[in-house]
Amino acid sequence: MKVLEFHDLKADDRLRLTFKGALNPRVALNRELEPFIRALEEYAGEWMPDVISGKKQVQYSAPALWKALEEQRSERTTVGYLYRTKWPALEMSLRLWFPPRPPVLDLMLTVQPLSFFAETERCQRFVEMVRAWASCYPVTHAAAHSQADDQLSGAPDFGRDEKTARRDGFDKIYEVSWLNVFGPKLVETVGRERMLSTPAHRVEELPNGSVLLVTWPTAADFASDEAREAQARAHTHLRPDLDFDTVLRTLRERSATLAPVEPRFHPDVAPLLSRVVDSAALHERQRKIAELNAYQPPEPDEWLPADSALPPDVDDPVRARAHYGDLAKLLVALLHSKVPSVFNSSPESLTDVDFHFWQEEFPRVFEREHIDAHAVPAIGAYLGEVLVRHLGGQWIPRQKLEETQVLVGGRAWLPFVRASRYMRSCQSLLDFSLTQLYRSAERH
Repeated sequence: MKVLEFHDLKADDRLRLTFKGALNPRVALNRELEPFIRALEEYAGEWMPDVISGKKQVQYSAPALWKALEEQRSERTTVGYLYRTKWPALEMSLRLWFPPRPPVLDLMLTVQPLSFFAETERCQRFVEMVRAWASCYPVTHAAAHSQADDQLSGAPDFGRDEKTARRDGFDKIYEVSWLNVFGPKLVETVGRERMLSTPAHRVEELPNGSVLLVTWPTAADFASDEAREAQARAHTHLRPDLDFDTVLRTLRERSATLAPVEPRFHPDVAPLLSRVVDSAALHERQRKIAELNAYQPPEPDEWLPADSALPPDVDDPVRARAHYGDLAKLLVALLHSKVPSVFNSSPESLTDVDFHFWQEEFPRVFEREHIDAHAVPAIGAYLGEVLVRHLGGQWIPRQKLEETQVLVGGRAWLPFVRASRYMRSCQSLLDFSLTQLYRSAERH
């Protein structure tokens, strides 16, 4: 069963729920988990998991989930992972902790895309599910919100940095998410009467003393100005020491940062820059798009007019061309496991190679001596072979690699010079990409 995994999908915002609820150690574990499974199956609907991943992948069922947890069980913990094979994508980890640690149901649930929760009814079902869980498994604090906005807050642990969280526990309300469950201790810290009078879409006291609070009807609309005002009103009501205008200004700044930006990349490198954007953290993607919209790589100048091309100066041109082929195969040997398309020697494979070297920060990580001696010749030869195979280019062998050319139309290109510039730095991988040189040669 092929599950939808986030890293295989186009990057998009997600709804993330973090939930840690106490388990009753006096109740058999299979009985203790019955309310959890019942609420999941009743309310999940279109995002219901259909695959369980433990020691092996199996189709979802309640008995299969229990079996997977039993198979993964150690002395102090067990964990199961749940996914979907169809849109929307789901990643869900269910970890159970056992004595001598406090028994806990530790859940991380993420659904992509967040836009799936633009419908009020879907959001209501999600809230009812969390309400059912929080009623059965008492929490200190639980929350569901945009993952990108959580990241942008700079402190995704409910608005706190890790050091503060370790030092203080849940001592106060640092952030108000779209959906919140405040445990009894936090409720008493704020004041139960104040908590229950919070201006919000939904405020409900649960049987165990927790309070469920939802700021806005739909999760996907969290960044709208109306939703931000509701979020700021709720937050400053629960924290009278905070200034409403200051909180709202910060939230609006976050909304502006997350506002969609239309990509307008330089056409020669658009496929590469799109990959760069997709690799960015969710909260950084729009800023990265704006930055790369303004980016203009230098026009390739690693060429000579055909009538000024340097003539061959080797004794055996056939042998020299075979040598370039062998050098290109070195790049295939280096990258084939991580960049399978390198076997094709295609224009598309050049973009895959560009992105791989950029993502791996190759010029920074590896020693300069090895880059110049091995990587640069292999890259230059591979680029030249793509020019030969797909643009009808002709090698013009020279004793010095940096003088070796590939004749395409009215220009003699210098692939080894390009490769040398390409490997100078991580920025150079974009400024002197193999993709751009190929597109330029293609035009000319």
